[in-house]
Formats: sequence, C-alpha cells, structure tokens
Amino acid sequence: MAVYSVSYDLVKSGQKYDAVISEIKSFAEWCHVMDSYWFVSTVLSAEQIRERLQKHTDNNDLILVMQVLKNHSGWLKQETWDWINKHI
Repeated sequence: MAVYSVSYDLVKSGQKYDAVISEIKSFAEWCHVMDSYWFVSTVLSAEQIRERLQKHTDNNDLILVMQVLKNHSGWLKQETWDWINKHI
C-alpha cells in the first residue's frame, strides 16, 4: 500500500466539509494531520482518490493528492508521527 497526502480547499463560501471528511475517513487507514490536510494509506492511485473526493466538491474547489515518501520533516503531534512511522 502507498501513503498519499490529501489536501483540499473548498472555495465556495459556507461550504460544508462533512462529505469530504467522511469520504477520507472511509479509507481503512487515515490520519488527520492539519485542518484540511490528511494522509491515507491505500492500494488506490492518486487519481482514484481524487475521483472519490471530487464527488463531494464543486468545480471551483481545489484538491491535491500526492504520494508521500520517507524523506520528510516537520513539527507535528506525536500521534501523527506514530502514524507516519507505522505507514511510511
């Protein structure tokens, strides 16, 4: 399985994030890193993940899905680092 970062910006004023968040949480393995930034571990491709999320967005919303590699650094909660170390 690969790990992907998922980031989104729902542009429309008052946009509800619930459907996008529910879709992300439907993956077997996920980690909520920051407000609109998540990791998912899956056998799906980046394009397949984007397609699943795009069902819950408008045409002016932004979505970025990128594969995550081992070369990383940051200042995060320990539980997030634990998830990263387990899955990447």
